[in-house]
Amino acid sequence: MNSSANKSNIRDEHTPTRLIREYSNGNSLALNELFELIYDELQRIAQQQRNRWNGHETLDACALIHESYLKISRNQPVHIESRSHFMALAAKAMRQILINNAEKNSAQKRGGNIPPIKIEDIDPETGCRTIDSLIDMDKTLNRLQKINSRQSRVFECRFFGGMTVEDTAFALKISPATVKRDWQAACNWIYKELNN
Repeated sequence: MNSSANKSNIRDEHTPTRLIREYSNGNSLALNELFELIYDELQRIAQQQRNRWNGHETLDACALIHESYLKISRNQPVHIESRSHFMALAAKAMRQILINNAEKNSAQKRGGNIPPIKIEDIDPETGCRTIDSLIDMDKTLNRLQKINSRQSRVFECRFFGGMTVEDTAFALKISPATVKRDWQAACNWIYKELNN
């Protein structure tokens, strides 16, 4: 075997795709390696989540990643198809963790008027600003899930996962044009629901 083939095989041994395949085939240790390999990408997504809303002092980006790891490892998805599919699962885990923590904090501080969410608050670059608005958004997103599950998944990938249009399209096996339409429709629907 020549040296370039050896280098290629060595690289393949550490790719996210191989680790995802191993994890899907029952090797739980592959999840550890996968998280280590894509930690920087997960850190960026978690930091975006932390920057989107205020009012939560105890859950930092590092804790969000570690909680996501625990949630995914406990739930052990049956089959992960690709890196984008894995990132969509991580986005869902982060959403659930953020909502659980927000609900816990909200229960502790009950009361007060909650200002309505503005349309700019439903932007992947800005997002929710308070714990209460995050909880309201989650409830609204759950209602959207019952009406149009694809739009709900698109919103989850884009908003909570920080995924691009292309990554979302690949993860959900739809076209980028469909992602853009569903994203806009989901944002419009959520905005109307939150401001009624």
